[in-house]
Amino acid sequence: MRSRVLFVIAASIAAWSGGGAQAAFNVFATVPEWGALVQEIGGDKVRVYTATNPLQDPHHVEARPSLIARARSADLVVATGAELEVGWLPLVLQQAGNGKVQPGAPGYFEATSQVGMLGKPQRLDRAEGDVHPMGDPHIQTDPRNIARVAAALAQRMQQLDPADAAYFKQRYDDFARRWTAALAKWEQQAAPLRGVPVVVQHKAFTYLIAWLGMKEVAALEPKPGIEPTTAHLSEVLALLQREPAKMVLRAAYQGDQASQWLAQRTKINVVVLPFTVGGTEGAKDLFGLYDDTIARLLKGIQ
Repeated sequence: MRSRVLFVIAASIAAWSGGGAQAAFNVFATVPEWGALVQEIGGDKVRVYTATNPLQDPHHVEARPSLIARARSADLVVATGAELEVGWLPLVLQQAGNGKVQPGAPGYFEATSQVGMLGKPQRLDRAEGDVHPMGDPHIQTDPRNIARVAAALAQRMQQLDPADAAYFKQRYDDFARRWTAALAKWEQQAAPLRGVPVVVQHKAFTYLIAWLGMKEVAALEPKPGIEPTTAHLSEVLALLQREPAKMVLRAAYQGDQASQWLAQRTKINVVVLPFTVGGTEGAKDLFGLYDDTIARLLKGIQ
């Protein structure tokens, strides 16, 4: 009886530690879009933990002990970079003490390093609000950037987990084929949006506006990350009387007070965009993110 109990205990320990089978490849993603992309490439060979939820401001995250514990066991950290996570990720990684995923190590991957950055400030002054010296980090609003990040991320995953490299490559190739077809569809659908003037609540749609050829007329925040004042909103209202806009764009995680204030006085539509995977009911995955974004924008100009 004693030997049987010892056998059961040993088997349980082996199962918990991955003995007898290859342990899962653990990925710590800072935001939902990168968690979703890792899942597309990694399939059932990866275990993905996403540090933030889609209705959370990605700029402001608490370095909770649960995040530190997840980073401690990660094989790969996938971050946006360009200082989006500067307020919390460095502390999480430092406290985790996991050498594999520190900046500069192969297990640390920044998405923004794979794309050409837009929105670089002309001068660096924190008095100007939540400025990002390297440029606008919200690269996920342009699906062409997803394609660039996916190619580099797939290579990194193959490098770190050679046992599953062929599986990752096969899944990436399939994703890239489907993404290319979807991108052509989205661009065709979005043709009526070209040249459309819009107001943004927060300057987080730089890449979306550039991709679709829309025109940003004004921002509701007087400075990035600074809550709109009535005085500033009145200035925007006066501007729109001279240069009308068709829509006010707001990310799903943002409050609606400022956008509704303006909409009531201008009679233009407020369009709530998912911004990331899970931000709206229709944005359940990466493909749904852009399906829903285009659909909402087209409805906004009707």
